[in-house]
Amino acid sequence: MGGGFSKMKKQAKMMQEQMEKMKEDLKNKEVEGIAANGLVKITLSGEKELKNIKIDPECIDPSDVEGLQDLIFQAHKDAFSKLEEEEGNLNNMLGF
Repeated sequence: MGGGFSKMKKQAKMMQEQMEKMKEDLKNKEVEGIAANGLVKITLSGEKELKNIKIDPECIDPSDVEGLQDLIFQAHKDAFSKLEEEEGNLNNMLGF
């Protein structure tokens, strides 16, 4: 009986270590959001920190600043949704 409890305790510890590693991996992950077929790209860290913005000069039109702002917004939304999907996958794997 004592051996079974010890085994369960070891398994629980291993699972906890795996969870921590998966969380750390997610924190270190970067996702890229794209708009307008790659004319605007935004990179977010796993901690939802903005890491990079790339704007193709082809989409810069001084007379259409709102259009560029919209593309940036769309790329950010795309990156954020990819990150939330990753978090959801992690939570599903962890049973949350």
